[in-house]
Order: sequence, then C-alpha cells, then structure tokens
Amino acid sequence: MLRFLDAVITIAVAIACLVATWPQLFGAQNVWMVAQLVALRGFLVVGALAAAALFLLLALARPLRAVAGTIAVLLVLTAAGNAAIMGARGVGDSSFAEWTDGSVTVLSWNTLGDAPGAETIARTALDGKADIISLPETTKETGIEVANLMREGGNPMWVHTVWFDKIAKARSTTILVSPRLGDYGTVWDSNRDRAEEQARVGNTLVLPTVVLKPTDGDGPTIVAVHAVAPIPGQMENWRADLEWLATQCAEDNVIMAGDFNATVDHMAGLATTDGATMGRCSDAGLQSGNAAVGTWSSAWPTLLGSPIDHVMATPNWIATGMRVLDDPALEASDHRPVLVQLSSAP
Repeated sequence: MLRFLDAVITIAVAIACLVATWPQLFGAQNVWMVAQLVALRGFLVVGALAAAALFLLLALARPLRAVAGTIAVLLVLTAAGNAAIMGARGVGDSSFAEWTDGSVTVLSWNTLGDAPGAETIARTALDGKADIISLPETTKETGIEVANLMREGGNPMWVHTVWFDKIAKARSTTILVSPRLGDYGTVWDSNRDRAEEQARVGNTLVLPTVVLKPTDGDGPTIVAVHAVAPIPGQMENWRADLEWLATQCAEDNVIMAGDFNATVDHMAGLATTDGATMGRCSDAGLQSGNAAVGTWSSAWPTLLGSPIDHVMATPNWIATGMRVLDDPALEASDHRPVLVQLSSAP
C-alpha cells in the first residue's frame, strides 16, 4: 500500500513539474494558477531548486529515501528545463544594429498612472530616439506634456489617447507618433458611447488599447496595447483580450507595443502564420534574444521578473535591437520600459 501511495505521489509530482515547465503540452497555459506560475519562470527555477534541496534532506530518512529522492530529481529537472527555456528565449542582448532610413524605434512603458512624470518619460524617449511611444496607464494631459518636452528636445510628436473613463488613470492609454511616419487617426472615439464603440470597432475589455490607422493610406497600423491582468475575476476577459489583440495583427503591416500582461507562453495558439507569436506578428524579444528578460515588476531582478511588455510586428519588420531599460531612475513605475529598433525586412 505504501509503495502504491509513493508511486501515486511521484506520478502526480512528475505531471505537475511537466505542466509547470511546458503547459502548452496540455493546453493549460491560460488556466488559472498555471498562467501565473509560467509567467514567472525565473522564480520557478529558484523555487524548484530550493524544494529539491528540501527533499534531498528528507531523503536522508530511510523510509522516505526512494520517494523523496525521486521527487528531488524531478524538481532539479524542472529547474533545468525552465532555465533552458529562458536561455533559448534570450536572457539579454542589448546590441542594436546600425540605424537606417527604414528603421523605426519603439518605446513601450506602462507608467503606472503617470507615475514617472512627463519629464522622465520624455527624457527616456529622447535618449532612445523613439519614433513611437506606447504608454499604457498614461493620461492625455501627461501625453501632451511629454510631446511638448520632446518638441523642445528636437523630436516632435503627435499625441493620441483612448480612455474608458477619466477617474482611474489606468483606464487611459496614450501613444505618441513621430510626424515622420505620417498622419494617423485613432479608430476609437472616446467621446462616443463606450458600448457603441465596442460594437463598432472592438477593444480590449477592461483597459483601453489604441489602434491607429494612417490617414494617407501609407505606413503601418500602430497598436498601443493594454490587456487586463490575469487575476481572479478577470481570467475570461484576459483570454478574450489576447484573442482580440491577435486579430489586430491580421494585416500586412502592423506594429504592436505595450503591456500585454502575458508572456509568449500565454500566446501559444494565437499565431496565424508559421513563426509568428500572435496573429501575423512576431515578438521582438524572441527575435533579439531578450524574451526572458523581465519587465514586471521593476522591484525584482530582471531574470526573476515576468516578460509581459512586448513590441511585435508583422514579417515586413525585423527586430534589429532591443533593451529592457533596467535603471533605478525609472522605478517610479512597476514596469520597466522596453526600447526596440525595427528595420524593414530584406
């Protein structure tokens, strides 16, 4: 009976370890608790190694030796598997290719409700020579201040904001676009009834996403993303947000940037073409060797954080540089800024 119980426990632990390492195998990547666990692979590596050490100590007791030793091995394999996945996705490559006339620089930063302030946001964008600035949780007023400061710094910007209400700053998303990319207009009108706009053009359900279309018919569609977080009570909305965002990348020329509240694990099954990550878009982090670098929370080391902020683009663009900006001066927000250089694909 004890041997049977040991076998059941060992099999259960083995399945749990496999789910924690590659939930896509079971289609469980977007299931409550699994989604949260796989979002923090760095913590999972550390936790699995700590648990393995504990079970090795338990294995010193003769009655527990076999089952505890086996579980310790499974946990070490889990840590190794997750570390290998992180290594394959990239733990940091901040190099940039030479900028060309066909390059576009994108800055994405969830500002935690304007927390860093317009001056810090503008300085970060100017230092990065950004052409597109996606700012979830940033109000129109702050966006205008940033644009004014950038104009003074020699990099003027057009400002577009979508808000679901003006009570909570988190329910505004602002995007700034350089005039060199052409004229743009948003497809969502915040001054119209929200239900009518949702039916007319759609959007993420809880927090706003901005979709910009070129008014002259040229240039990429630009999407400033803010999906809701996968927290209790929002799991269904979170999954719906990711599915809707995938449809926004169905065209031939799209750039998406922002807070997806999802890692590339959660996007499994949302690609519509080979090699893509979501819809027809590919993740710049995967292309540049940075897909395991955590962007949230800024209070944690980057390899323990969750890479939930992304820049993505259709195949006519290729990521030729990326940095997750890990600077204590930028920690007013709980998200780290992401700076990506996209270049026209050969």
